[in-house]
Amino acid sequence: MKILILGIGNILFGDEGIGPHLANLIDEKYEFKSEEHIVDIIDGGTLAQRLIPIITDYNHVLLIDCVSAIDGDIGDVFSFDFTDVPEFITWNGSAHEVEMLQTLQMIEMLGDLPPTKIIGVVPYVIGEDSTFSMTQEILTASLTMEDAIIKYIESFGVETSIKKNVILDEIAKTTYLKGTL
Repeated sequence: MKILILGIGNILFGDEGIGPHLANLIDEKYEFKSEEHIVDIIDGGTLAQRLIPIITDYNHVLLIDCVSAIDGDIGDVFSFDFTDVPEFITWNGSAHEVEMLQTLQMIEMLGDLPPTKIIGVVPYVIGEDSTFSMTQEILTASLTMEDAIIKYIESFGVETSIKKNVILDEIAKTTYLKGTL
């Protein structure tokens, strides 16, 4: 079985880059071992619809992104299946969130969407200014997100081990060098 960890977000807008930053942290920090499963990690950036052929090639997808939530505070973490989105998740925080939602809906309409789990966090939305740095609330929330990601992967019987001890703040400084796909 093929499992995809897919980080979505715009690294130019601070907290909204949590998906790519966290995907790169997982890639650098962890090693995954399984005789029957393959775990791939992709920084999907803001590619949205261009990710369709990649997403449909997997048996399970774990999407890391920002979310908007009614009465949600910056740093609140949510984990849910795409087929069972809580009513308080609004998906209206930024353009990349809406595009990714539409992309998943299109794949689902075609009957090609693999089971998709979303781990999202409410970001501080900065508007027009750009920055690579994230707020302390998101850095703290990333620890909860990282733990949820590893538990999800391990739920398939995949063994995880730490190959390099790195922290998100340091990874975020070089995410732009890795690019997308």
